Amino acid sequence: MNDEVVYEAVQQAAVRDDRIFDRIRWRARRGLLENDLLLKPFLEKELLGLSPDELHTLDAMLLLSDNDLLDVLMGRKVGVDSATNTLVARIQNA
Repeated sequence: MNDEVVYEAVQQAAVRDDRIFDRIRWRARRGLLENDLLLKPFLEKELLGLSPDELHTLDAMLLLSDNDLLDVLMGRKVGVDSATNTLVARIQNA
């Protein structure tokens, strides 16, 4: 499944079924404990309230390798766009 198909599915607000949330929860289970420690509180508090665009941004972030994701989450690397940077700030504050 490519990113465009995922994005279109997420954009359909009426089709917000649990599969997108389950996929994000599964992808958020990382090999680095540091990533888990940053992502778990955010997902528990805010996942169900994310907009379709935010879900797409998070889904794309979770495609990064563990080390690249950690660098972005820790602020050692800047996200690819402002939406990513905004979401990273929310994750850091969760």
